[in-house]
Amino acid sequence: MSAEHTHEEHAGEHEGMTKKKIWQVFFYLLGITALEFFIALYLIPKGIVGHGIGNFAYIVLTLVKAFYIVAYFMHLKFEKFALKTGITVSLLFIIYFIVLMLIEGNYQFIQMN
Repeated sequence: MSAEHTHEEHAGEHEGMTKKKIWQVFFYLLGITALEFFIALYLIPKGIVGHGIGNFAYIVLTLVKAFYIVAYFMHLKFEKFALKTGITVSLLFIIYFIVLMLIEGNYQFIQMN
């Protein structure tokens, strides 16, 4: 196989990622990060929002940032539906097991005291 043939096979792989889209996602991530800093440096210390609401906001904003990073910079958005579903279901099970371990670990700790 020649080098041209290999290049032609992979040329259409990531057609959706243009420089414009990369910069657009970069500025989304920058805006979300700025919002996180604003919450951490202004809203929580001044008592405008509580720590629980602040933590919830951090978790939601971090998940949004993770979505953009995985979808665009790791090119998952351009993959087939079956691969996306497999990765998503696996991630949900991992989160579920982490939550279960935290709950059970706390339960065991309470029983020992």
